[in-house]
Amino acid sequence: MSLPLLGEEKKEVPGTRPNIIFLLADDQSTYSVGCYGNKDVQTPQMDRLGADGMIFDRHYDTTPICMGSRANIFTGRYEYKTGCNFLHGDMSAELWEKTYPVALRKSGYLTAFAGKFGIVVDGKGICEKEFDFYGGGKGQTQYATAKNPSMSKYAKEYPHSTVSYGAFGRDVIRDSVAQEKPFCLSISFKAPHKPATPDAQFDHIYKGKTFQKPSNYGREYGEHLSPQSKKGRQYERFESWDYDKKYDEVMATYHQQIYAIDVALGMLREELVKQGVEKNTVIIYTSDNGFICGSHGYGSKVLPMEESSRVPLMIFDPRCENAGKKIRCQQLTGNIDFAATILELAGLEPCDNMDGQSLMPLLKKPEEGGHERVAIMNTYPHPATTSLSIVSGEFKYTYWWFETDEMKATEELFNLKNDPGELTNLVASEIDKKSLEEMRVKYDEQLKHWKDEGVENPRYQRYVTLFDRHISKAEKDKVPGLARTPKTVGGEVPEKKKNRKKK
Repeated sequence: MSLPLLGEEKKEVPGTRPNIIFLLADDQSTYSVGCYGNKDVQTPQMDRLGADGMIFDRHYDTTPICMGSRANIFTGRYEYKTGCNFLHGDMSAELWEKTYPVALRKSGYLTAFAGKFGIVVDGKGICEKEFDFYGGGKGQTQYATAKNPSMSKYAKEYPHSTVSYGAFGRDVIRDSVAQEKPFCLSISFKAPHKPATPDAQFDHIYKGKTFQKPSNYGREYGEHLSPQSKKGRQYERFESWDYDKKYDEVMATYHQQIYAIDVALGMLREELVKQGVEKNTVIIYTSDNGFICGSHGYGSKVLPMEESSRVPLMIFDPRCENAGKKIRCQQLTGNIDFAATILELAGLEPCDNMDGQSLMPLLKKPEEGGHERVAIMNTYPHPATTSLSIVSGEFKYTYWWFETDEMKATEELFNLKNDPGELTNLVASEIDKKSLEEMRVKYDEQLKHWKDEGVENPRYQRYVTLFDRHISKAEKDKVPGLARTPKTVGGEVPEKKKNRKKK
């Protein structure tokens, strides 16, 4: 099935610039992938991609929630420089012009997008006219292919959307090769986002499967975590989403949805071979955020803990001399790095004011480079769970600013090298006071960057005050728009209130 081609036709010498495939899962944790150490799951295509390319072990989503993370990916900027997340605002048309899809299309690439677009751009909506091939959708999109208008033509053969995106991608590859132009294909799968709706054709994959629980599974391993983190929906979802009662059943459904992504990945790689472009196509695979799935007795995402903020990343560049050597990168990277990476692949300079940096040098020298520190932030309700964290070296530091008469501001410091399950808060134990002071300084520096570089949107600038370790509760209580007990449902804004006003 061919796709309609939009835009002006431009011929290019085949093979002069690489094709680029960027694949983004939704809510996929590292423990859902075999090559990240889980022997209970079946992810042959993801494992193969990691073996062919490079696996990144310290890759973080700087905003571990859908909308903010996608804005970070498109722009290469921290959330407070995009002004784009639930309840805070849409992306400005001016900023959209500085995203990787716009830059690549202007430079002669055929650009394609399918799946959950995840943001809204002022005056452009979900950007149907901004790509040469389009299979995207509003909001969360639907698991039923027929309910996604831009993908409905695939519904008969592929009734479940996950595999339909593989079919869309095959058509993009085929049509782009016929046009003799390089392509940049971005697919944002809905899977494995809830409501959990796996493709029935894969019911047999995990039928009756028993899954080993992570070593930090259960409420007993979350007692040391901040009281603030227990005020949002993430805490109650350990029980309401049945991680406590039906762990194997819930995880079978979760992993089955990811298996369908794995199948779609295989479809794309098979088509690359058929079209003879597999040696000149770079594939990037990651997720918009992780998923907690019972660790520490929590569920969902948003929080800075490892299961929520650290995600899979595999990059395969067949032109790289390290390809196929099964190398893992331990350097610190973030979702703010994808825009700069894709621009470099296309032979373009990074846009102004990016926070990210290209990951391509790490493919050549995985032991050098990366970030000295990466910030992880949440500005989504419940107010108690809004926070700023810093990952640097072996450590992760979080300042939980929210206070009441019964709850004091809290600090957390974890040594991720010695304690990857985040079971010992070094602040409480006072084991490493020097490292605590060093991380506090880095935190303060990051907050100053927020103050100096952040958008003028008051919804973001108020966090400069709220997240400041040196400002009293009395002063923070004066911040406009701060609601300590918002009328929410388990920390989530009711559906009718989710329509964001344009800035």
